[in-house]
Amino acid sequence: MSLLKMNHIQKGFDGLDVLKDISVEVREGEILSIIGPSGSGKSTLLRCATLLETIDSGSIEYLGEEAAWSVNGKAVYASKNKLKELQNCFGLVFQNFNLFPHMSVLQNIMDAPVRVKKVDKEMAKKEAYELLKKMGLEDKANAYPCQLSGGQCQRVAIARALALHPKILFFDEPTSALDPELTQEVLKVIKSLSDLHIAMVIVTHEMAFAREISDKVIFMADGVIVEEGTPDEVFASNNERTRSFLGNYRNI
Repeated sequence: MSLLKMNHIQKGFDGLDVLKDISVEVREGEILSIIGPSGSGKSTLLRCATLLETIDSGSIEYLGEEAAWSVNGKAVYASKNKLKELQNCFGLVFQNFNLFPHMSVLQNIMDAPVRVKKVDKEMAKKEAYELLKKMGLEDKANAYPCQLSGGQCQRVAIARALALHPKILFFDEPTSALDPELTQEVLKVIKSLSDLHIAMVIVTHEMAFAREISDKVIFMADGVIVEEGTPDEVFASNNERTRSFLGNYRNI
């Protein structure tokens, strides 16, 4: 089943085309990694998919329902209520965590289920503790973000996203703000999520990780999809642009 379809997406900033006719589909339980050089449009694509940026033209569908479509070459968006409903389909983990500094770890995870989804507080608390256990952070429930390492903050951010039971989890460079040791800690947690059968879209510079975890890999450069396929297909590609980018990772 298709969870997300983005067709012929165009997006520019100040006259500069950042996304040029991009089409992406994410199916139920599928893990998609998006790789490519800095400035290729990867994070912009993710921000458009998660409705944080508006597209200029093209269409976006979640579970077969339209979030945006084109009329006379210009994007039109669904009503605020419809967009709010569609936003419940996905969770987003930012590269800089975006935790609420004035809330404890437990409160950070419980906040959206209680406030947005009106989940009973005791139920939300029980689920939050279960997620913290999965993240190896059950002893940090009452700590505040400033008392945690970057890797711990990112694991709390992942737990917070999972608390809303998304069908798709988006990761925007989840390890870019971390040192190598903490990077491995977070990548291990993301790998462990595959047993939840949640679809994941991961923008990453961690090539070995992308090759190991993904069902599908997209290589982007200069605002276009240069190549798309299984990890083996993309990493063994003969495309000159892909080979150039992956040159340092040939033996991965």
